[in-house]
Amino acid sequence: MNFKECAKEIEKDIIKWRRNLHQIPEIGLDLPQTSDYVQMRLKEMGIEYKTLVNGSAIVALIGEKNQGKTIALRADMDALPIKEETGVLYSSKNGNMHACGHDAHTAMLLGAAKILKDNEHLLKGTVKLLFQPGEEGFAGAKHMIEEGALESPKVDNIVGLHIGAPSKGVPDGKVIVNYGKTMTCLDKFYLKIKGIGAHGAYPELGVDPVTISAQVIGALQCIVSREKGGPEPAIITVGKINGGTAFNIIPEFIEMEGTARFVDQGLREQAAKRIGEISTGIAKAMRGDCEYEYEFGYPPLVNSKEITEKFIKSAQKIVGSENIIEMERPIMGGEDMAFFLQEVPGTFFFLASSEYDSEGNFISSHNPKFNISEDVLHIGTALFVQTVFDFLNM
Repeated sequence: MNFKECAKEIEKDIIKWRRNLHQIPEIGLDLPQTSDYVQMRLKEMGIEYKTLVNGSAIVALIGEKNQGKTIALRADMDALPIKEETGVLYSSKNGNMHACGHDAHTAMLLGAAKILKDNEHLLKGTVKLLFQPGEEGFAGAKHMIEEGALESPKVDNIVGLHIGAPSKGVPDGKVIVNYGKTMTCLDKFYLKIKGIGAHGAYPELGVDPVTISAQVIGALQCIVSREKGGPEPAIITVGKINGGTAFNIIPEFIEMEGTARFVDQGLREQAAKRIGEISTGIAKAMRGDCEYEYEFGYPPLVNSKEITEKFIKSAQKIVGSENIIEMERPIMGGEDMAFFLQEVPGTFFFLASSEYDSEGNFISSHNPKFNISEDVLHIGTALFVQTVFDFLNM
C-alpha cells in the first residue's frame, strides 16, 4: 500500500484541521478547546480514546489490543503566549499563538489516525496515539507518564516528530534524523548575589553586588571553555539580570537567571554543582554572599540507534534516501519528548518546513511571524503510518 498517496488523498482534511487548531491556541496543561477538537475528530473516525491530565491529554488506541507489539505516536498540542503577526486569514483569535508548529503536529497525527483506523484490519498489533499538552515548559509528557499513558497496553516503541528546520537552508520536505543524542536538557538556574548597599560615590562603604555579578557571569563561561573536554556541546547562558534602584546607589543585591544546556548527563550534573561553587566562591572572595538554586528541567533527548535505523528504512519508502539528512550535532533546544524516550526506546525526527520574510531572513520558531509550509503535512502523516506498519508487521 502506498501510504504517501493515502495521505495525499486526505491532505485537505489535514490542512483544515491544522488551520482550525491554529485559531484556538492554548497554553500549558489546560487545553479545553484543543482537546475537545481532537476528541471530536477521533469520535468521527470511530477511534477509542481516554483523557488524562484533567482532560487535556488524549490517549487513543487503534488495532488489536494485547496482540502483538504496541507502538506509540506522539504529538504535542500546546501553544505559546505570543501575539501572532503572520497576517494569515486563520490567525489566532485569542492572543496566544502556535509559534512552534504544534498545531501541525496534531493535525498530522490526526491524519495518521484516520489512515490507520481505515486499515485497522491489516495491523498486527496496537497503535497508541498520544496527544500531549504542556510541552512548552510544563512537562506534559512527564504528567502523562505518571498517569499511565505508556501502560495498558505497555508501549514497546515510540516515535515523535517536530516540524520546521533546525537551521536555515534546509529544503521543505527533508527528513532530519539523529542516531543518539539529539537535543539538550532544558535546565534553569537562579543566583542572588548579596552585598551591602551604599552611595555610589563611596563604594568603599559597601559591598557592590553589581561588580560581583559581572565577575560571576564571566567566570561561569569557564565551565564550558575550561572544565569540559571533548566534542560534547554545552551552553551556559545568563539571560536575566535584575537589581538596583538608582544610578548613584549601590544596591543590596542582584538577581540573575539563566539556562544550562547539555546532552551529556554527567556534564549536566557537574555544571549544576560548579555554577553554585563558582558563584558562591567569587561572592565570598569579594566580601559578599550568594544564594543559588538549580532546576533540573527536561532531560537530554536521546534516540535509540536501533529504532532510528528502522525508522529511516520506513522513511526511505516515503521520501527516498536522498531526502533524509543526518544531523551533524545535537540541537541546543530542549524537548519533553525526552521523558518518553527515557521510558521507551524510540526516535524523534524533524520534518523540514522553513519560512522567510520579505528580505530573505529565516524565521525561526517562537517568533510572532513563524509559519509552516502546509505542503509537507501529508508527508508527516505518511511517515507516521509507514513506520507503524513496518514496526508492527516486521
